[in-house]
Amino acid sequence: MMLPCSAALTDSGVALVIDQVQAFLGRPLRPNLRAARRAGGGSHPGGGTVSILSDPQADPSDAFRLTGRVAVVTGAAGGIGREAARLFARAGADVVIADRDEAQLEVTGKEVTAAAPQARVLVVPTDVSQKREVDRLAERALSELSRLDVWANVAGILRHGAMIDTTEDDLAAVVGVNLKGVYWGTAAAGRIMMAAGRGSIVNIASAGGDMPTPNISVYGLTKAAVIHLTKTAAMEFGASGVRVNAVAPGFIDTPMVAVHWTDDSGHTDVEKRRSMLELRAAQAPLGVTGEPADIAYAMLYLASDASRFMTGQVMRPNGGVVMP
Repeated sequence: MMLPCSAALTDSGVALVIDQVQAFLGRPLRPNLRAARRAGGGSHPGGGTVSILSDPQADPSDAFRLTGRVAVVTGAAGGIGREAARLFARAGADVVIADRDEAQLEVTGKEVTAAAPQARVLVVPTDVSQKREVDRLAERALSELSRLDVWANVAGILRHGAMIDTTEDDLAAVVGVNLKGVYWGTAAAGRIMMAAGRGSIVNIASAGGDMPTPNISVYGLTKAAVIHLTKTAAMEFGASGVRVNAVAPGFIDTPMVAVHWTDDSGHTDVEKRRSMLELRAAQAPLGVTGEPADIAYAMLYLASDASRFMTGQVMRPNGGVVMP
C-alpha cells in the first residue's frame, strides 16, 4: 500500500491517507479519527490525549494516572495479578479482580481496598479457560462500573515435566489458562473497547516464550503464542483506538515458582528458596531476581497514557537474562 508522504499533509492528503488505510484494512477507521484530525482535536489512537504529554506545565506523573478508569485484572488471587490490582487502584482506577481461587481473591479484594480506599473493587470468581465465564466477567465490569479501560490478562499456571512425560491433562490445563484464557480475555475486552474507541490490553507473556527451557515445554509454547496473539490483536484493534501490548517477565518470586522450595504440605524450605533465588540472580546481568512490583509497574506504564504510542510491543523486565 503506497501512502502519500509529506512533511505537512493537507486536509485532502490526510483524507487520502485515511481512505487508503481503510481500504487496506477492509473496514473503516474508528468514526472519530477523521473528525478529530480535521477539527485539530487532541484525541489520540490508544485512548490517550495529546495535551497530557505535550503540555510543558503538566505534572509528568499525570500521564501514569488511571483516575476515572476501570481495570480488569485476571489471575488476581496472588503474585503479579494481586500486585497489579493494588497498583492500578493506587493509580486511581476502579478494579475488577478475577481468579478461580475464590478464597485468595477475597484476600486480594481486602488488600486493594486497604491500599486505595477510594477505589471501587468488584470481585468476580472466574475460570478464564471458559469463554462464557470471561464474557460474563467483561459484562459485569461494564454493567456494574459503566466502562472498561484496561484489561490485564495475568492468570497463568505452570506444570513441570519432560515433554515425553507430558499428559493430555497437562497440555489441556496449561493451554486452557495460559493461552485460551488470554485469547478469550483479549477478545472480550476488545469487543467492548473497540466500540468505545479507547482502551489498553496488557497480556502477561514470559521469558519462557523467548528462550527454550527444559521441562516447561507446554508453558513455553503458550507464552510464545501469547506474544504472537498480542501482535495480531494490536493489528486488529489499533484502528479503533485500542492498544495491545505484552509484558514478558523473567524469574519472579511468586507463588507459581514456589514449587521449587515447598513440599506437598505447603512447608517452605528456607535454604532451598535462598539457593534457588541466588541461582536465578546469578544468571542475570543485574544480579537480582524480580518481584511482582517490578512487573506491575511495567503493566501500569502500558495501561496508562504514558504509553499511548505503543502497541504490539513486548516489554521484557527480566534483569537482562533474555535479550531477543
